[in-house]
Amino acid sequence: RFCIPLLLASLPAMATGEEIAPALQDSWGDFWLFRFFVNAAGYASIVVPGFLLIQYFKRRNYLETGRGICFPVIKSCVFGSEVKSVHQDDGSLPPRAEPTESSTARQVFKLLCCAAGLQASYLTWGVLQERVMTRTYGATETDPGEKFKDSQFLVFMNRILAFTVAGLYCALTKQPRHGAPMYKYSFASLSNILSSWCQYEALKYISFPTQVLAKASKVIPVMMMGKLVSRKSYEYWEYLTAALISVGVSMFLLSSAPNRTVSTVTTFSGIVLLAGYIIFDSFTSNWQDALFTYKMSPVQMMFGVNVFSCLFTVGSLVEQGALLESLHFMARHSEFTAHAVLLSVCSACGQLFIFYTINQFGAAVFTIIMTLRQAFAILLSCLIYGHTVTVVGGLGVAVVFMALFLRVYARSRMKKRSKKLPPGETPVQKV
Repeated sequence: RFCIPLLLASLPAMATGEEIAPALQDSWGDFWLFRFFVNAAGYASIVVPGFLLIQYFKRRNYLETGRGICFPVIKSCVFGSEVKSVHQDDGSLPPRAEPTESSTARQVFKLLCCAAGLQASYLTWGVLQERVMTRTYGATETDPGEKFKDSQFLVFMNRILAFTVAGLYCALTKQPRHGAPMYKYSFASLSNILSSWCQYEALKYISFPTQVLAKASKVIPVMMMGKLVSRKSYEYWEYLTAALISVGVSMFLLSSAPNRTVSTVTTFSGIVLLAGYIIFDSFTSNWQDALFTYKMSPVQMMFGVNVFSCLFTVGSLVEQGALLESLHFMARHSEFTAHAVLLSVCSACGQLFIFYTINQFGAAVFTIIMTLRQAFAILLSCLIYGHTVTVVGGLGVAVVFMALFLRVYARSRMKKRSKKLPPGETPVQKV
């Protein structure tokens, strides 16, 4: 930890004109790049020994020579219990339930419940996320209060509840026989942790509407990762909509309001953190897509990823002494405790609503609901926290969401056309 400040001191200063709130400049410990390296060192202290153990068991051919009470655990973690599916669709999302006898009114009611659940979960999650990361707790007339600064603890809170919910769901419902080596979940877990951490940290430097638009533009790096990781190919309309999204986001980011405050200035640090979020999140989705070649349900995927997420985050927090500090902060501020718990509940419930909505109504309906949610999130953030959007910025937002709805429409048309293809032809894979 003493070497990292020396490394950071040699880095060039942040972009000219960048303004950072004084609370973020108290010490090196509050600088995001320092925290990133410290967290990464904590994860490495778990990843490196795990990697060496996996290599040891593989070289020793433990699957054939191993015996004893630990054999089933080591076999499940390192080797898995069955081979991959021949067809990727066998391990992907379960087939969508096609109602046969269900009435139209009942289906409409279920759709409204899914839409309401998704909107309530993720809109509340977005509002709380901005509240926790940008506002102080315990402020009085004489005391300015204090901000909560450890984003990793919030990631841990989200993951421990998601792990519990997924574990209970798997225990109470029938699931496919699990065959993937457990260690393979660690790759998606690590990138998922880092993407979530970047997402929380970015709110210290940029406005929430900017972050929402940046999330919408992640289809571009997802396509790039798909090319690199999965060797996917894409249609011309996918490149067109990706270009429209990038144009809309650029219009929003380059627009500026005369009364914009320091808290809403898009800084260089915020842009870097957003880029980190998008890159890590793109890798997570593509790696999970590759893992679905094993027979598993989405909830099993959720459970496996969150097992390692809890392990990585709690290990890093304990090593840094940050776990006790965060618990003391919770003890001092009951309001923060309520916000952190509700944040985790919304995240876990939102994931379950995602699985149910896709299973019942398909990915196209789910995408429309979540796209509307992003638009509502921007509007809600502007109303509650006073963010301003210029005319050019508003046009940029409109271009982004127009491109997103165009993607949904084009994808649904492609799916209908692919059903009419001759048996020998295979439709192009899409992101």
